[in-house]
Amino acid sequence: MKEGRGNFGSKLGIILATAGSAVGLGNVWRFPYMAGENGGAAFIIIYFGCILLLGIPGMVSEFVIGRHGQSNAYSAYGKMGRKQWRFVGILGIVTSTIILGFYAVVAGWCLQYLYASIAGQLNGDATYVQKYFQSFSSDPLKPCLWAIAFVLITHLVIVRGVQHGIERASMVLMPLLLLLLLVIVVSSCLLPGAVGGIRFMLWPDFSKVGSSVLLEALGQAFFSLSLGTACLCTYASYFSRRTNLLRSATQIALLDTIIAILAGLMIFPAAFSVGVSPDSGPSLIFITLPNVFQQAFAAMPAAGYVIGILFYALLVFAALTSTISMHEIGTAFFHEKLHLSRQKAAWILTTVCSVIAVFCSLSVGAVAEIRLFGMSLMDFCDFLTAQVMLPAGAFLTSLLVGWFASRKTVHDEFTNDGTVSHSLFGLWLFCVRYIVPLSILLIFLHQFGVI
Repeated sequence: MKEGRGNFGSKLGIILATAGSAVGLGNVWRFPYMAGENGGAAFIIIYFGCILLLGIPGMVSEFVIGRHGQSNAYSAYGKMGRKQWRFVGILGIVTSTIILGFYAVVAGWCLQYLYASIAGQLNGDATYVQKYFQSFSSDPLKPCLWAIAFVLITHLVIVRGVQHGIERASMVLMPLLLLLLLVIVVSSCLLPGAVGGIRFMLWPDFSKVGSSVLLEALGQAFFSLSLGTACLCTYASYFSRRTNLLRSATQIALLDTIIAILAGLMIFPAAFSVGVSPDSGPSLIFITLPNVFQQAFAAMPAAGYVIGILFYALLVFAALTSTISMHEIGTAFFHEKLHLSRQKAAWILTTVCSVIAVFCSLSVGAVAEIRLFGMSLMDFCDFLTAQVMLPAGAFLTSLLVGWFASRKTVHDEFTNDGTVSHSLFGLWLFCVRYIVPLSILLIFLHQFGVI
């Protein structure tokens, strides 16, 4: 461990911090919607298989690079392979910076809705709630300020370092997130007619399973676990030599999957209880659900008020655990490569991401003319990172670990220098060499309509 570098202080801190990087807004609405539309439990079974064959091997690959390098992503990739491989680390740093920029916009919306829920501003019929969202999102100032506020909250965690900032925040945020999620799940499942929503989510319908469902599950597993952002690599650089990489990856993937399933059991029973067909995207979070909570708990207005507050608090916590990890990637790079203090390095990231957030916010609101290739700047950033940069980063990582890195180095990291069982090393390496790159290639071709 380099002198002056931070490190996680406990096994639980490692699990919660790294799981927090994977758990985000996508778990709350994207996974439940995809499961409900693609065979319910059948999709979940396929998704879990993808986690085992793609997600966990990919996570361990980034863990191997990060812990071996004991440095920022740029340097870690260079240490694992030749210096030319450092561009993969740069790709991850740029990708995470762009994602943090536009992610902060939606996270800022969550902050605004948390405030509005507390202030009782979301009480009204469906038309009122829809107009409220349209009015807020098109305002030239408010969404920008909320987005910047979220980046600044993230900044306050990052400047405190690994143990006192990232780990301590994760030890608070992740248990709170789970507690809030369980409270809302129980409340939602006890509503009249909630059984229909539970069945919609968990009943296996294999008639909907086809090649497209398999690719959707592969894509969800890939994006849900933050593969390709250099986040896992950066966090692993703070792991101790005693950390069991395979066990940690398995625990993180399991926790991420459990949260995604619970999110479905939170949303669908409430929606079915009032006869609302769930939709995906911002409309579900900011238009449909506020009205759903009001209708579902119409007989108990106070309960509906509290559930609404808890739901948006949940979204804020989920978003924050992700933005912390994305901020740390670039902060670690500037801190170590430019020899800046952690505070100055963090301010560079905060400033850049705030600028991106402002322009992305304006592009979907007050200044719709901010467009690239026919898309709003925010949609373009989403497309560029999700469909090009993330798959490229994860694909190149699998090639480096599977084919170009020293087999002895990879084996030593996987087994903690021979102190951890190596019985699964051969299977893991086979997945990294063949299953992971082939799966990513299929996802990439599917996204561009080639297959």
